[in-house]
Amino acid sequence: MSNAKSYQLFINGKWRAGGSGATLPVINPATEMVFASVASATIPDLDEALASAERSRKTWSLRPAKDRGEILVAAAKILAAKVAVAARDLSAEQGKTIAEATGEYARAVETLEWNGTHAEELSAPSPMGPNRMIVPEALGVVAAFTPWNYPAVLIARKLAPALAAGCPVILKGAEETPSAAVHFVEALQEAGIPDGVVNLVFGVPVQISRHLLSSPIVKVLTFTGSTEVGKQLAKLAASNLQRCILELGGHSPVVVCGDADLATAIPAISDYKFECAGQSCNAPSRILVARPLYGQFLSRMAEAARTIRIGPPDDPATEMGPMANARRIEAMERLVQDAVERGATVETGGTRLDQPGFYWPPTILTGVPKDARVLHDEPFGPILTVAPFDTIEEAIEEANATDYGLAAYFFTGADDTKRALIGGLSAGALSVNYLKGVSADAPYGGVKQSGYGYEGGEQGVRSFQSLKLVNGFGSFG
Repeated sequence: MSNAKSYQLFINGKWRAGGSGATLPVINPATEMVFASVASATIPDLDEALASAERSRKTWSLRPAKDRGEILVAAAKILAAKVAVAARDLSAEQGKTIAEATGEYARAVETLEWNGTHAEELSAPSPMGPNRMIVPEALGVVAAFTPWNYPAVLIARKLAPALAAGCPVILKGAEETPSAAVHFVEALQEAGIPDGVVNLVFGVPVQISRHLLSSPIVKVLTFTGSTEVGKQLAKLAASNLQRCILELGGHSPVVVCGDADLATAIPAISDYKFECAGQSCNAPSRILVARPLYGQFLSRMAEAARTIRIGPPDDPATEMGPMANARRIEAMERLVQDAVERGATVETGGTRLDQPGFYWPPTILTGVPKDARVLHDEPFGPILTVAPFDTIEEAIEEANATDYGLAAYFFTGADDTKRALIGGLSAGALSVNYLKGVSADAPYGGVKQSGYGYEGGEQGVRSFQSLKLVNGFGSFG
């Protein structure tokens, strides 16, 4: 540990250790070895962050939106210049490949740029006809909680719109992947963000969330993570009526229709599913295939899964690295064991790789009974179930047969089938004949137990604003 990295808190414009000096270990999932540490905030540290954010609130909200946007654009350029270093740090902490980490940072930079470029127009008053206008105003201090699976892009999707809207932010970074939060804050600091506008804390998640959300200083909660934790945070936020933006769990279906082009569908599903070892809330997890194509699809999908190169994330030849932590390995074991005990068949994968590191191979299950946990609990790992269907109505019913509604995907060339699936699938985002993440300019949010509120695009900035209606203003200009 003598050469280990040590990540600190950032409060009121200063990098510092936690008040008690306590730290938490950061583990490399490819080796299972501790290789870094991160500071753990105390209650006095959190109080300083709250006070710092509150002191900066008025001046930051009154600063011209054009200036706020310019700082975000400058930070994007600074972050882009150090992506190579940042991507290696992220890969070592999280287990995703260097290529995946680099791609994630590219999306994060895009998000900073988009919000910075549009900050002025999204903060400007707008007419509502004669004698009326809407005046957007910053809501106030934001408490942002980000997860370990896509820390760079999700930090960007929370920080950038909040700052563009004029809100100071207290960011609770992921203790298992702290470098992304540190790189972001360093870029914002170098770009000229005023002291107190961004504060970064790490530590015991329950302690941090309870303390921040018990404070009337905090006006907005934004969180990405599990549905269970999201509900707990929403309960805490209710005491102060803090606005909530919650992007929660997912269990995304893919409907492969009878006219689907398998040469397109199979690599698209495989690439997106097994990116980040399947640890994505909008990764596909349940594949529904038209019965005439089922046998051919299953054979080719299993072969695609078996040929994925698994290995150290810093090896350029690696296509899938380890899972992020031991908890995910244990979850994979539980889901597979439960499905098999209920009668499912493992087509490929299904057991942890016998080597150091949290490695679990791409796994495909068939014949999975409807009461198996894998069809209801979010897998959040490299497990796919594949099942046939006979009618589009049946496919829609099965696709909607979970409590989640974050993303859904389908493959067909028929316009009437597209219309039926667009109208029938219950999800916040649908993709037709491809799978990919959401761009910075588009709103994204779940339905059912996948959360509420929007991140991204104009709606993402509006999440941090009140829209003040002004009547009787007279002429607008």
